[in-house]
Amino acid sequence: MSIPTIAFFNTKGSVGKTFLVYHLAWMYTDLGMRVVVADLDPQADITAALLSEERLEQLWPDGEHPLTIFGCVRPLKKRSGDIAAPHSEYVKMTPDEAELFPENEDPTPLVLLPGDILLSGFEDQLSEAWLKCMGDDEHAFRVTSAFWKIMQDAAHAHEADIILTDLGSNLGAINRSAMIAADYVVVPLIPHISSLQGLRNLGPTRRRWQAQWNERLKHNPAEDSLLPSGAMHPLGYIVLHQAERLYRPAKAFQRQIARIPEVYRTYILDESGNSDISVKDDPHCLCFLKNYGNLMPLADEARKPIFHLKPADGAIGSYLNAAHWFYKNFEQLALKIAERVEIPVVLQREIR
Repeated sequence: MSIPTIAFFNTKGSVGKTFLVYHLAWMYTDLGMRVVVADLDPQADITAALLSEERLEQLWPDGEHPLTIFGCVRPLKKRSGDIAAPHSEYVKMTPDEAELFPENEDPTPLVLLPGDILLSGFEDQLSEAWLKCMGDDEHAFRVTSAFWKIMQDAAHAHEADIILTDLGSNLGAINRSAMIAADYVVVPLIPHISSLQGLRNLGPTRRRWQAQWNERLKHNPAEDSLLPSGAMHPLGYIVLHQAERLYRPAKAFQRQIARIPEVYRTYILDESGNSDISVKDDPHCLCFLKNYGNLMPLADEARKPIFHLKPADGAIGSYLNAAHWFYKNFEQLALKIAERVEIPVVLQREIR
């Protein structure tokens, strides 16, 4: 049985994909779940967020990188075999975080499949394999489904409940294979016209990729081989309300927010839009997250999620209240996603 895989994707950059994956991964571990985070963005931002610089230097030495996603697909790139066994990087809580959750017997419920800038060198081969799948080429199917197999192998080894994937902001071959590997897709947004333009690009492309993969599955020469279904089911969208800029009038800002439900329905779901419904009332809106402002520098310095910040980290007074507010919002978001994916969650402790 495959482990549910959720891709966070928008063709517009700087909409909070990595931010969301990072915080949801930690929230799910807080809720007692076992999580695999797959960094399929060659920029490897989520890898840099979860690991120390010292560890990054070990994972990304000069020469070959056997412990990254690229290391897994390198045999396919060299045509010397199938994927290499995935390396799961165990991400540990800081000592003070562990004190917050003494009932958590397993200190490493979160593992990372490390990203790698070298992964961009796999793009051309993925493009070639996509075409060759129509010619009953078994190796082409191995290449195209490599990300799915890597993630599933790691998730089963970790006995994970869920896989979260961080993707780049483009419609290239890497993201196509990453989307084929996804059961569900969450679209992060910001109230900006460029973010909505990302929806207009993503929706038709997702449906095209899905239809093309279904056609390719008919040409699979190894009928007993396991391949992703390519479901890519739209799970909903998340709006991150970032700080308003001086050159963006409030009316324009609110106008973009008001357009989100209609644009999402029209382009992602291919349904008739509803211009009357608000984001607050839209069932496809998973969460509306307000600006996190000055909490991010504190979290970056402490190397922990915002909702784990303590007074010792500088979260004092209103900052600490905001961190608690953030916890409640991310908990609600995590539970809503788990409910839609039909993953049972048993709360192991009282809500903060």
